[in-house]
Amino acid sequence: MIRALLDTNVVLDYLLARAPFAYPAEQVWSAAKNGEFEPFVSAITPINIYYIARKLKGSADARRAVQGLRAVCQIATADRVALLDALILPLKDYEDAVQVVSAQAMSLDAIVTRNTGDYANAGLAILTPEQFLEQLAASSEQADS
Repeated sequence: MIRALLDTNVVLDYLLARAPFAYPAEQVWSAAKNGEFEPFVSAITPINIYYIARKLKGSADARRAVQGLRAVCQIATADRVALLDALILPLKDYEDAVQVVSAQAMSLDAIVTRNTGDYANAGLAILTPEQFLEQLAASSEQADS
């Protein structure tokens, strides 16, 4: 089974119905809920989700969003070592680097993001939601054969 980390932007696209990204994010989320792959998020994602959702929708909705996230996804570690290792990765954004290190620490297969260019030299598969859904479909077809 594919094990993938969902970038914070994909989760936010789904939760906040952010056009034009909501539909593929919703499909990824649905596949996660249906057990079609093993979904993870970085430990920083629930914090970011809460912060952004609270500003846009209020505290109660933000709490529900984090609870829903926790119900569907496993949390990839972001311990002291991961936070330090992320500093030396050749990525522009520290948050993205933390997600890469978290995914690597959990031996995940891919990171699903709509900002694939932000993850150059990540050392694992970086897929858009659409690419990830294609990979899931191909994997499912192989399993059915």
